[in-house]
Amino acid sequence: MLESVLTHLQAHKQTHIEELKQFLRIPSVSALAQHVPDMARCAEWVAASLREAGLEHVDIMPTDGGHPVVYADWLHAPGKPTVLVYGHYDVQPADPLELWETPPFDPVIKDNKLYARGSTDDKGQVLLYIKVVEAFLKTAGSLPVNVKFCIEGEEEIASKHLPAFIEKHQERLQADTIVLSDTQMQSLGKPALMYGLRGLAGFEITVDGANSDLHSGLFGGAVQNPIHALTKLLSSFHDEEGRVAVKGFYDRVLALSDKERESFKQVAPDENKVRTDLQVSGLYGEQGYSFYEQTTSRPTLEITSVSGGFQGEGIKPIIPNRASAKIACRLVAAQQPEEIMDAVEAHIHAQSFPGVTIQLDRQLYGNPFITPIDEPVMVAAAEAYEATFGEWPVYTRSGGSIPIIEVLGRVLNAPVVLMGFGVPGENLHAPNEHFHLENWDNGTATIARYWDKLSAISFGEKV
Repeated sequence: MLESVLTHLQAHKQTHIEELKQFLRIPSVSALAQHVPDMARCAEWVAASLREAGLEHVDIMPTDGGHPVVYADWLHAPGKPTVLVYGHYDVQPADPLELWETPPFDPVIKDNKLYARGSTDDKGQVLLYIKVVEAFLKTAGSLPVNVKFCIEGEEEIASKHLPAFIEKHQERLQADTIVLSDTQMQSLGKPALMYGLRGLAGFEITVDGANSDLHSGLFGGAVQNPIHALTKLLSSFHDEEGRVAVKGFYDRVLALSDKERESFKQVAPDENKVRTDLQVSGLYGEQGYSFYEQTTSRPTLEITSVSGGFQGEGIKPIIPNRASAKIACRLVAAQQPEEIMDAVEAHIHAQSFPGVTIQLDRQLYGNPFITPIDEPVMVAAAEAYEATFGEWPVYTRSGGSIPIIEVLGRVLNAPVVLMGFGVPGENLHAPNEHFHLENWDNGTATIARYWDKLSAISFGEKV
């Protein structure tokens, strides 16, 4: 079955690329109101493509005030796992247009790269899965696994309506595992499995003093200065070794295994080059961890802005009545944003700051995500990559946050596999975005092999 599928994909590659060009010509920019009709047209295009591939129950499903989700399924493999394919059909704005070498919504192939907005993020990678389904159904008449699709239109605007959609349609979306291709390989020809993303807790601290700004000559030295109190508080958040000094901050952190730390050495950047590129005299962070570990796999507390007092030209000799700071904590499995902000608030109340009141305003929440690398679905993905690329993928984690991935895994109680076929330097979110077409071949082959390997995995009853 598998060989005939791979042969079909090769034989119809040019037709599939032409269809991808059609997909890319639709300016489905979710962030701009002027493109609302294009978003609807793009959802219709995705639905038609899913129907053409042989999927059933194709449905353009509304969200509560946002762009629609396109759903489809094929559920005729009794006793086999069910895979939910997640992706998105919306794209970033093309600005600045003057920096594009070719029109952003008029796809062009140069040097075996397809240039267009959305080519790598995420239309090219979404269509890979649809064409693999089509190849299986046209050659074998069946799939080795059951498949569902959930293709949203708001990923580029933080998936703001999707969490509620997933909760509402949990039963329909239920699956044994989830897969998406919206990440990158290590480099061209070198696969990578990203298995962890950091979460986020963002808040603002406000320190209030007197009921108005005060003359520093009349009141200085006798009335608490909110900036003094704030800077003392901020300096208490870290110890001399770069660790966060908030009690309980590290309580839930999962320790890195020797296997993980060894794998990171294959992808870690040259720290001297990082220092040189950033033009800093030295790197600084939690001791005992590499730069890569510090920025992907350890939690942080970063002060992102501080404000207070007169900010104009010259000096205004006052005691300001208010000072504030904004803070972003990047979290790792299994930390929880609410607990971290509770711990920070307790840390604040444990300090002594007479003459001021301090408030913490909680603003950003995002749980961290991780799928252990020895999870059977991860092993199957690694084996599929190896069969296609001739080498085992490296394991990576990201310092950034994609909260919807954690939501999918948690609500559906299913492991998530990030199986990317993008390549660093493909300019996602930037002018001249492109997709290496050799990864069209490699991507479809890897997905086909992955589903074939998944069919042998037994999933127990969910609790």
